[in-house]
Amino acid sequence: MDDPAELQKYLKGVDYPASKEDLVSAAEENDAPEDVIDALQDLTEDEFDDPTAVQQAAS
Repeated sequence: MDDPAELQKYLKGVDYPASKEDLVSAAEENDAPEDVIDALQDLTEDEFDDPTAVQQAAS
């Protein structure tokens, strides 16, 4: 995912540190498109300390 602002829009309400499952759930609740949800499910890490860590892993 190339646009950090767009990704964070779909992760609104996430409390960090957050698990990959937390991120996927938040994205689903925030009506993220399927490609965003798929990208989050494909992340290799299971725990993220902050939004920057999510963005780096998703890039």
